Amino acid sequence: MTHYAMLLFGGPDFNNFGLWLFLSIGAVSLFVVFIPLVTWMDTRRKEREAFYKAETFRRLAESTGDGAKLALELMREQGRQAQIKTLEGMKIGGVINVGVGVGLVIFLRFLLGGGTGSPYLCGLIPGMVGAGMLVYVFFLAAPPE
Repeated sequence: MTHYAMLLFGGPDFNNFGLWLFLSIGAVSLFVVFIPLVTWMDTRRKEREAFYKAETFRRLAESTGDGAKLALELMREQGRQAQIKTLEGMKIGGVINVGVGVGLVIFLRFLLGGGTGSPYLCGLIPGMVGAGMLVYVFFLAAPPE
């Protein structure tokens, strides 16, 4: 069976079998070992952060009347900060998409010239996606509380 694999992937003189073997083992190890391990470590970190945050809020809320008010205010502030971070990320993404669209239109226009059709207009696709993101952020999204 190994002979058939070497014949299939290495050619009649088996020149590229080492490269094929290296790439196969690399791909398998990447998808079977490395990616699940990184995902598991990230999940554990997020669980610990959520546990510590919940424990802090619980202790603040149980301490005194002022502690409960402080915990609620802190929770509101964190929610507001998360909403601001999301909107700022959408602003950056929108500006980047508009820039990519404009750059693609210019690049394809000069590359292809004024020939038949207008394939350079495909740059409007990312540009319009970015414009839609910016319209949402500035006009449709609820402002942070």
